[in-house]
Amino acid sequence: MEELKLREREAGLVPEAFCIAPAAVAGSLSQDIDTPSLVLDLDAFEDNLRTMQVLAERHGVALRPHAKAHRCPEIALRQVALGAAGICCQKVAEAVPFVQAGLRDIHISNEIVGEPKLRLLAQLARKAHITVCVDHPTALKALSAAMAGHGASVGVLVDVDVGQKRCGVQTPDEAVALAGLAQSLPGVGFTGIQAYHGGLQHKRSLDQRRKSCDKATRLIRRYLDALERAGIACPVVTGGGTGTAVFDVASQVYTEIQSGTYAFMDTDYGSIDWGEALAFRHSLFLLGTVMSTPAADRAIMDFGLKSTSAESGAPQPVGWPGLRCVAVHDEHSILQADDSKNLPVLGDKIRLIPGHCDPTFNLHDSVVAVRGDRVEAIWAISARGLSR
Repeated sequence: MEELKLREREAGLVPEAFCIAPAAVAGSLSQDIDTPSLVLDLDAFEDNLRTMQVLAERHGVALRPHAKAHRCPEIALRQVALGAAGICCQKVAEAVPFVQAGLRDIHISNEIVGEPKLRLLAQLARKAHITVCVDHPTALKALSAAMAGHGASVGVLVDVDVGQKRCGVQTPDEAVALAGLAQSLPGVGFTGIQAYHGGLQHKRSLDQRRKSCDKATRLIRRYLDALERAGIACPVVTGGGTGTAVFDVASQVYTEIQSGTYAFMDTDYGSIDWGEALAFRHSLFLLGTVMSTPAADRAIMDFGLKSTSAESGAPQPVGWPGLRCVAVHDEHSILQADDSKNLPVLGDKIRLIPGHCDPTFNLHDSVVAVRGDRVEAIWAISARGLSR
């Protein structure tokens, strides 16, 4: 029998079992991490968590970090353990691993349309406190019917457009009408409003962000005034983000902020003017290996678009002055050196700061958490690819 199995395997009739070793194991040296891998510097990461948590608490504002930034339950659990009120998710399916990991306060900061999504939402709402966004009466009625039909309930936040020009109602009257409708329907309850403007986060000038935030704040107050005149209490105003956090917490309109990238930083956020009021460290890196040095001023890395996003710029090396990433292909990235004397050699491992952390996380199954020169843990990015 064994001889028959051997002949079948040699003939390709029986697939051979292969074991792909993990990129790293706890306790090993950081230099031994296989590449390409996402690496999280725990000292910088924990420092960033404390900085944002203290900022929020100092102003009496809750912090509800956006899990779409990392899609990793272990990271969310550490944010909540430090004082975060809960987390945000952007999609219903994305929330599943977080509920499974024990997170019990989740805001899905998006509109939800479609019976399969509503059915899954009802399942989650029986396990955790869930709030969702609405900006249309038809969607709100469908949400109500689905929750009531499945014996569940969710909190509703009316999504208001404060300049993003994406989702959200356009007038205070629309907001009042939706809030009143939510109060009258089963399975839902009016909780407040979401006023998010992602475009403000990336304005390069600190003064530009301040002025834009002031404009958004004035608009939010118009919605709050309209709700008050209608006799509708609005306990939650959620929104804001990493780039505008210092203004959001001081605005006196937000009850919670949805910052996400602050925990990691990327080249896009790193390039804006932060002033002296707030500072975060780069904690997330893409680790790659030099796989080719075909010219005196060029090195080729073993990662590409399947390991990092590039829509906000290519990842950039740290600790290598005069060396920059100039192109990202499917499976290769090209580093260009200003001086050939500073070109890495074949086999060198290089840390690079991602251009945009959110989609980069979504390309990896796990992140390697390191402290100093040692691997401390490997955390699963359990919500990667869950975009329904």
